[in-house]
Amino acid sequence: MDYHHDYQYQRKPNIISTILVAVISAILGGLIAVVLVPKVYPQNVVGTPDGGNSVILHQGETPPLKGSGSAGESPVVNISSTLSPAVVYIANFQYKGSIFGSGGMSEAASGSGFIIDAGNGYIVTNNHVVADAEKLMISLADGRDIPGTLVGGDPRTDLAVIKINDTKDLKAVQLGDSNTLKVGESVVAIGNPGGKEFARTITTGVVSATNRFLQLQGEASFNLIQTDAAINPGNSGGPLVNYSGQVVGINSAKQDAPGFEGMGFAIPISDAIPVVKQIIEKGYASHPALQVNIDDRYTEEYASYKGSPAGCYISKAQVGGAAQKAGIQAGDIVTAINGVKIINSLELTHQLFKYKQGDKVKVTYFRGGQNYTVDIVLGEIRSE
Repeated sequence: MDYHHDYQYQRKPNIISTILVAVISAILGGLIAVVLVPKVYPQNVVGTPDGGNSVILHQGETPPLKGSGSAGESPVVNISSTLSPAVVYIANFQYKGSIFGSGGMSEAASGSGFIIDAGNGYIVTNNHVVADAEKLMISLADGRDIPGTLVGGDPRTDLAVIKINDTKDLKAVQLGDSNTLKVGESVVAIGNPGGKEFARTITTGVVSATNRFLQLQGEASFNLIQTDAAINPGNSGGPLVNYSGQVVGINSAKQDAPGFEGMGFAIPISDAIPVVKQIIEKGYASHPALQVNIDDRYTEEYASYKGSPAGCYISKAQVGGAAQKAGIQAGDIVTAINGVKIINSLELTHQLFKYKQGDKVKVTYFRGGQNYTVDIVLGEIRSE
């Protein structure tokens, strides 16, 4: 299967050219698995109590939309008018995209995002939309182009937060609970496929499946939402919305292999909220980890050729780290976490995301023709 993120890449101004890319990732796990619901965070506040980084996420409040509006009118009409003003176009400017060695910056990539806090100007998007940016420009629905500042990005979860200082007349989305989504439920994707010319395009579909796992760095951290709502280059970072007008996912990837249509994927919003919370509060996200370095060249095919089991090859156990303390060393091959089979580093990432820092897990590894199992207390790894 050939999965790709969906953001717009431009080689030079005014010429749209799609490049399918993947985002560099590493071992992680953690707080993403914590579901932020009103029962846990009754105030729905992300940030410090003194207001230093405080932002209201609006999860769990009365949904903004009820019913279908006027007689015979599709609910999508209300969703479009309610949510579109909170969806933004993000332009990623880089010097490396300059033309003919001119030395200036040009728009190297673009994508979508949505405002989660109007008062503070916080915007959520995918990390791969803003990666390597020297300058970010945010285009609002009212026509304003405003410079954006990267609060923080987390390649391990493909999530990022941007802040804009001009908060006049901003409108924020309301976040829903992605854990309540049902297969077959109607959803709407909003974003900027193909660039700014097609900003805030609306596509409709259903939740095709939940708990999907992609072998794609960043997205491998989550059980994803699958939808047949059209997701195209430029949609990355835009919202997936339920018929109550609440954001339930962040559109991030699509199945791009020849012959496949209608297979888009979104990060569940309830899983993304804890990472967004950390980024706003601290400027980075932290996750539990084995604290090892991985060699991704150790593939299933290579393992078969060597007569070794498939797994995650440890190139280095970090000094004083969780794995080294348990006796794991370079050359070991991790084959299971708490009995769940691991065949590569992405699956290790996926399993570690089910736990949090300080949890004890049973790690099975292969060394010298034998299998061993040890208890490891997970350590911490931070986004750059």
